[in-house]
Amino acid sequence: MTETAENAAALIDRQALLNELRWKKFPVLDDGFVCLVDIMGDDSSIVQAARVSYGEGTKKASDDRTLIRYLLRHRHTTPFEMVELKFLVRVPMDCWRQWIRHRTANVNEYSTRYSIAIDSTQTTPVDEWRSQSQTNRQGSESYLPADVGERLTATERELQEHTRRVYQERLDLGVAREQARKDLPLSTYTEAYWKVDLHNLLHFLSLRMDSHAQLEIREYSAAIGRKIVQPLLPMVWEAFEDYRLHASGLSRLEIGCIQRLMQQAAANGRVPPLSVEDFFVAQDPTWRELTRSRERDECLAKLQELGLVAT
Repeated sequence: MTETAENAAALIDRQALLNELRWKKFPVLDDGFVCLVDIMGDDSSIVQAARVSYGEGTKKASDDRTLIRYLLRHRHTTPFEMVELKFLVRVPMDCWRQWIRHRTANVNEYSTRYSIAIDSTQTTPVDEWRSQSQTNRQGSESYLPADVGERLTATERELQEHTRRVYQERLDLGVAREQARKDLPLSTYTEAYWKVDLHNLLHFLSLRMDSHAQLEIREYSAAIGRKIVQPLLPMVWEAFEDYRLHASGLSRLEIGCIQRLMQQAAANGRVPPLSVEDFFVAQDPTWRELTRSRERDECLAKLQELGLVAT
């Protein structure tokens, strides 16, 4: 097959993929979804933008992959801004509050001042009520017992049904929609168009797919990333997983800790993994007097993941 024929076949395949993905609602939670409305650009758009400074350059797919990986690895951002994606999402309002903090997108949200609020609320399954984390004030950890969950889910439904009845009663009595809505729960679903360039989308995904993010927004991020971005931008997604999503950076203090740890091991004729006690000997001096240090804890977790310190 000639290069021209290969390019034509690739265009046909991509158009078929776009036709399959556009307006397809990928379900999230109990009644949410993410949906691709449109996309401008692909992997080649990033390569084209990056090469504008020196003309045509190389054009092989392997060269494109190498360049994309270089750009992402070295945090070159503007070529990724040449690709834009527009989504339609349905999301609970509490989750949307976290989402909308990313101020680098264009947004148009369903208006409960102009229209009647969507008659749908996110309900928590009995086995998915989480306890408050003891180490992270804004996080959760283990699940509560099922008998507790049954009681919580039952009262949740009662609350949601009651607030909806109150809302509808206000509307029936002629209360303005802008005022009638004020006591609706944050579990009420909203919908929005969300348009964002690829650079800022990858930043959003790196934060919201992280294990420390709230579970609900992680599910939305995973749906966007794995169901939409990955098939449409496979070279970018591969690099994103390698250099951002599943990567770990080291600070100057952490590098110093590793160096002292390895020097300590060499002096004693030992090989990793070393003990946690060895880590505390090699820790940065600024951490020594601290009873608790999140920075130290994060360093220890990284070294354990690398196999340098025993778990």
